[in-house]
Amino acid sequence: MNRRSIVCVSLLLVSAASVARADVEFAVPEKKAAAAKPAPAPAAAPAPEPIISQKGEMPPPVVPGKQPAPAAAAAAAPTVTTATWWGHAAWIIQTPGGATIAIDPNLDNPMAPKIEPPKVLDAILVTHGHGDHVGNTADLAKKTGAKVITSYELATLIGAANSEGMNIGGTTVVKDATIHVVEALHSSGFGQEKTGPKYGGPAMGFVIEIAKGPVLYHAGDTDVFSGMALIAERYHPTFGMLPIGGHFTMDPTGAALAAKMLKLKTVIPMHYGTYPVLKGTPDELTAALKKQKVPAKVMEFRSGISQTLKQ
Repeated sequence: MNRRSIVCVSLLLVSAASVARADVEFAVPEKKAAAAKPAPAPAAAPAPEPIISQKGEMPPPVVPGKQPAPAAAAAAAPTVTTATWWGHAAWIIQTPGGATIAIDPNLDNPMAPKIEPPKVLDAILVTHGHGDHVGNTADLAKKTGAKVITSYELATLIGAANSEGMNIGGTTVVKDATIHVVEALHSSGFGQEKTGPKYGGPAMGFVIEIAKGPVLYHAGDTDVFSGMALIAERYHPTFGMLPIGGHFTMDPTGAALAAKMLKLKTVIPMHYGTYPVLKGTPDELTAALKKQKVPAKVMEFRSGISQTLKQ
């Protein structure tokens, strides 16, 4: 090969090497596609306003961020024991703890007041089965749902859905009133069937011990009897509702002796003047107490008028 050919070959080799180096140094690397940014999360929905249920016995609900509703004024609770005479031997007793108790509710007797009968009753106490004492018991029990408390036999005969048949010596509780069943000297036939009245169990009286109130004795129909001294010793009644009319029960003289045996502070006369045969009067009772030197005072009621029984 001549010298010119060698020079040409050398130039070609140098040129090829330069081009190859340029391809390496100036080649632009392949770019990767940029990764997609995640989509923004949707805005959270606003939280619903809290729902707070309200019960009748609870204070008004408080919703966060709002002013509480004003509380309703609470009803004033009774603070005393009251008695309302419905004539004859019928009474409505109301206690500081809210108990409303009817006793021998013959609300249609000739001395009954011309007012609406009670619409709310917790209990009805019936001393014996005679119609002038059972009176409106079944109808009142049905309308008010009150529990009828009487002798076991008479409870069955009256047939109230809510009843408690008891006997002498038994005790039951109605709200703040503790009720003791005690004896009485009387009969207890029930009904006016041609075959004669049905046996209505024993005649009874009731001692009602009232929390934060007096101890009240309703004698039912009875004569004075020696067991009244035991009633005084065991229960210490302060008020005594005693029959004074005579004929079917003790008269004022007998009632004065009963007040002495019971050691009563106050005698409340009942079962007089309803019928002509019931001749005893409160004035005669006052005279009999004075004659027998019994310190108890007479608390006379007018039909339909409530009075407070102070402890």
